[in-house]
Amino acid sequence: MCTELLSVKNLTVSFLKDGLWRPAVQNISFSVNLGETLGIVGESGSGKSVSCLALLSLLPKEVARIESGVATLKIQNQVIELLKSSEASRSLRGSEIGMIFQEPMTSLNPLFKCGDQLVEVIRRHLNLARKEAVQLAEEWFQKVELPNPRRIISAYPHELSGGQRQRVMIAMAMCCKPKLLIADEPTTALDVTVQKSVLDLISRLQKEHNTAVVFISHDLGVVRSIADNVLVMQKGEAKEYDSADKIFKNPSTAYAKSLIACKPENTNKKYRLTTVDQVIAGETLTQLRPPTNVNDGQVIYKVEGLKKYYGKRASLFGGKSEIIKAVNNVSFEIRKGETLGLVGESGCGKSTLSKIITGLLTADSGVLIYNGVDISGYSMRDWRQLRGRIQFIFQDPFSALNPKHSVKKVLEEVLVKHQASLNKQERESLCTKLIIDVGLSVDSLYKYPHQFSGGQRQRVVIARALAANPEFIIADESVSALDVSVQAQVLNLLNDLKAEYNLTFLFISHDLSVVNYMSDRVMVMREGEIVEHGEAEEIYTNPRHPYTQKLLDSVY
Repeated sequence: MCTELLSVKNLTVSFLKDGLWRPAVQNISFSVNLGETLGIVGESGSGKSVSCLALLSLLPKEVARIESGVATLKIQNQVIELLKSSEASRSLRGSEIGMIFQEPMTSLNPLFKCGDQLVEVIRRHLNLARKEAVQLAEEWFQKVELPNPRRIISAYPHELSGGQRQRVMIAMAMCCKPKLLIADEPTTALDVTVQKSVLDLISRLQKEHNTAVVFISHDLGVVRSIADNVLVMQKGEAKEYDSADKIFKNPSTAYAKSLIACKPENTNKKYRLTTVDQVIAGETLTQLRPPTNVNDGQVIYKVEGLKKYYGKRASLFGGKSEIIKAVNNVSFEIRKGETLGLVGESGCGKSTLSKIITGLLTADSGVLIYNGVDISGYSMRDWRQLRGRIQFIFQDPFSALNPKHSVKKVLEEVLVKHQASLNKQERESLCTKLIIDVGLSVDSLYKYPHQFSGGQRQRVVIARALAANPEFIIADESVSALDVSVQAQVLNLLNDLKAEYNLTFLFISHDLSVVNYMSDRVMVMREGEIVEHGEAEEIYTNPRHPYTQKLLDSVY
């Protein structure tokens, strides 16, 4: 028999903008039973997080207000109205309602040890003495499968990996055995194996404590695998609300159909990815443009025997010094006009490798050959001259752009440095062309980074990379934090630009379906070594190395 725990009816939330209150969530209704999982999906800005933050009174009162709605939580035969007063929801936070936030690095206090932060939660809600709270904290770190819980107790957040920090957040959210757990994008930007272990952990704790879970995510594969029911949101409204099985097998609304169709694994590699607007409009798939003027088989970048080791000293409290082989005897080549995919877990050496081949790090040994020239011994000055030909598209576009500079100034700085022969009029003309080429309007040139959405900022970063007139671009997790529709737009854009500018890509991502769709060939990296390398289709349909098989088995 299902027992309803949370009930939300006709929730409407508004935000103050330009002196007017504008609705961000409109008449949302849903419910969650004990032991069940509700998945909430939708594009960025659809109101997923706002709906749940409103229940916990975590929205800023100065710019947000609840216009209407009723939300009740049934605890021990008591019905508590969450929206009636902020005190009601505040008293339940941590004890009866736990929350896992999207980014654990910003959710954990960097000035306090992880153990102290968990102990604070335990003492506040369970009224235990410090000694008992520390013991319980250690037990919970063990429950969430953190290695060496005693060490984690004394560790600061920056000393842990992303997956470990997320486990600390899970321990903080679950240590008081809440009846309701709200998980807001808890696996975004985690690699597939860490994502699977985190989701398995949440599922195990949910079964142990019969917890109801509200799981917010833009990853439809994850939601499909764990949710009992799904709420699909768009622009603050509920578009569809039904069982997960029905929504994913037979969605009744055009919007739900479009979200599912945007996923790369649902599209033949010869065709462009569909976007939400295209599906709703009933547009048919179009083929990708082939690259122009590609010299088949010509190697643009060759790497031979690359090594980069780090020494880890013994601590004052014991332990042994060790050598970390970040990149260990790596060899490969990239052909002109192709996209080479690079996959592997966090810490496998992907970023170290990409920094070496762009001159941001110096290898201990090995040979780098770019367009037939040995650049292994290049100085920083030599690399600065070469860097116009080799560009980066970074994972987080907001931190990659100067918030004080307009888009036009960002682009002009690159043009002055790497295309110095251009005069002022030519620079302005090229800025206009670049911003149009990446799908933004001309007036975007006079805006600042904070005035764009995440997908638009990523387009600005792509335009900046193109401004240097590069041949070779490294895209490092460039779509990992984007929802499926925006991700489809950016991936289509990269393929279009590859054809128009005759670009070569090294495409790094933890999303295996994206890498498979984008790449001609794929390298699989583990503990600093390339363990498998071959044609993308062959790797994905017939993986030979056990590690590659493990990665593919972890995909939802």
